[in-house]
Amino acid sequence: MNIAAKSYFRIGRSLKDRFHTSWMLVCLVLVLLLPFFLGFGLLIKSLVLLKEESIWQLLFSSKWHPLKGEFGFLPFIISSLWVTILSIFICGPICLFSAIHLTHYAKRWFLKFIHPVIDILAGIPSVIYGVWGVVIIVPLISKAGASFGHPNSGYTILTGAIVLSIMIIPFVLNILIEVIRAVPQGLVEASLSLGATKWETIKKVILRKAFPGIISAFGLGISRAFGETIAVLMVVGNVVKIPSGVFQAGYPLPALIANNYGEMLSIPLYDSALMFAALILFVVVTIFNLGSRYLILHAEKRI
Repeated sequence: MNIAAKSYFRIGRSLKDRFHTSWMLVCLVLVLLLPFFLGFGLLIKSLVLLKEESIWQLLFSSKWHPLKGEFGFLPFIISSLWVTILSIFICGPICLFSAIHLTHYAKRWFLKFIHPVIDILAGIPSVIYGVWGVVIIVPLISKAGASFGHPNSGYTILTGAIVLSIMIIPFVLNILIEVIRAVPQGLVEASLSLGATKWETIKKVILRKAFPGIISAFGLGISRAFGETIAVLMVVGNVVKIPSGVFQAGYPLPALIANNYGEMLSIPLYDSALMFAALILFVVVTIFNLGSRYLILHAEKRI
């Protein structure tokens, strides 16, 4: 190969390298800008309502009478928090102890068998979980509420939380399994060689080392739970009031948007109110993610 051919080949490789670097950089910038585009778009659509009402009135008022121009989002925010936090309290211990058992107690063949099962659960449409909740969970909660002196129809905050916790178990469990498996085997062997029992090693070595990843798993679970719509909408009751207990009906923000968006587009103020509900969801999920990220960094520094 002569000098001219080598030079031509080198220039061609350089151009190809620059081209691939450029389009990958463009894709990265688009991904980084996408949250800002989403937030800005929702804010623009919410301005119609924000010009009519103050933020304080919208967030902390419980009066919801759209035809009278009263848009108080407090019942929807409280209902969303009730359902989300309760679902994490239900699925958290289940996912953590299941991940520990699958990675350190169960046989390898069982872990290989359970992975496709978890993937199947993650891929089931949310409407199927909703139907299952209506058929199975609603009657059980109705009977349980009557037994504990809280008669109800079964369409309650607790029902929504149970259905939602089952929906997010596959996502949280998959992450926890990978996080716990990523702990170096050398740390485990060193702990056992010093005389620690298997459970002491799990509690004081594995879980401590995997703590940042555990926080990340639950942070993603909370974000996922907060925005779930169809299944929760089907079982939570959809009553506009501030719930004071788990046996009362609620009305989360995603259910509000899903129930009303299509038929209310012709009313500008109502349409803007639904966009504002979506903006609240966006902001809350962002805060959850940033908070979990801060906890991860803080935990990594301590470790």
